[in-house]
Amino acid sequence: MQTADFDFFLPPELIAQTPARERDQSRLLVLNRNSGDVTHKNFRDLLDYLRAGDVLMLNNSAVIPARLRGVNTRTGGRFEILLLEEVAANDWWAMLRPGKRARVGTEMEIQNSAGAPAGETAVVTGINEEGHRRLRFSGAANIRDRLDVLGETPLPPYITRAGADELAADKSRYQTVYAFPPGSVAAPTAGLHFTAALLDEIRARGVLVSFVTLHVGLGTFAPVKARTLAGHTMHEERYELADETARTVNEAKRDGRRVIAVGTTAMRVLESVALQNGGRLIPGGGRTRIFIYPPFQFQIADALLTNFHLPRSTLLMLVSAFAAPCETRGRETVLAVYAEAVREHYRFFSYGDAMLII
Repeated sequence: MQTADFDFFLPPELIAQTPARERDQSRLLVLNRNSGDVTHKNFRDLLDYLRAGDVLMLNNSAVIPARLRGVNTRTGGRFEILLLEEVAANDWWAMLRPGKRARVGTEMEIQNSAGAPAGETAVVTGINEEGHRRLRFSGAANIRDRLDVLGETPLPPYITRAGADELAADKSRYQTVYAFPPGSVAAPTAGLHFTAALLDEIRARGVLVSFVTLHVGLGTFAPVKARTLAGHTMHEERYELADETARTVNEAKRDGRRVIAVGTTAMRVLESVALQNGGRLIPGGGRTRIFIYPPFQFQIADALLTNFHLPRSTLLMLVSAFAAPCETRGRETVLAVYAEAVREHYRFFSYGDAMLII
């Protein structure tokens, strides 16, 4: 399939810049993938689609304040740093802007929220094939422990903020209410709609709420640059699957009960582990680069709750695969649904509305 096949028109004003006033007050578009019927609901109506015995699977990874500001100690040029993955204490892979000015040996002074030197420096020690920089930090025993003071919420580039004051609310809202442990550089956004009270209501109805951990990185949000889907290689992302979670899902599948994946990241952990183990979940940690696109045979997930995704993104491709498992027609179905969502003025992307595929 061609990457261009997953393009669609989205009016810029439908890109959500702020979250709903209350987490569970977003809209919810429901797609029945067997009948093709589309229903327009509110997010709390999700309760009507759940039944006792279902397993609701959420990704509990917490977003770290992964965006830093630095100044070239020699030229005074400014850098924006997005931390991607920790190699060891004070040793990170990162994306830098402007990248061309960050050659090996470039030293930068890390700035605090007021734009003053914070006492830490970073030196570029390597550059990989994708242009990411390896940074060695000094001035702190471990820069990770300083991120809450120095770092900013790593909002995606389509969300604009005028300054640090406007970012204050994002620190809590660009984070799920159940987030832990830390490790993601982007939020698992389908989970942003849940409140603690709503999760309690869901449990009260006999639904089992369970968690996996996938630390969101480039594998989730990197754009597809290849002309064909087969030419795209996903970046690895770290995951953890607990004993209790594996047992809960395996028992549900044995008993014919549904597993509902909340978000594409939770979906990717479930299907990646199942693919490696003959359809069963085996607990443990690892790294996955699974790329799900049509046609794909899903082994675990029976329903998917997700947001509305970017054109040409791997997330849109996964949703298209789930809309018609083992077939390619899901692309047409999902793009038609997205066109209706545009007509109905749904809000798109990270802070936008939700979609349930059953």
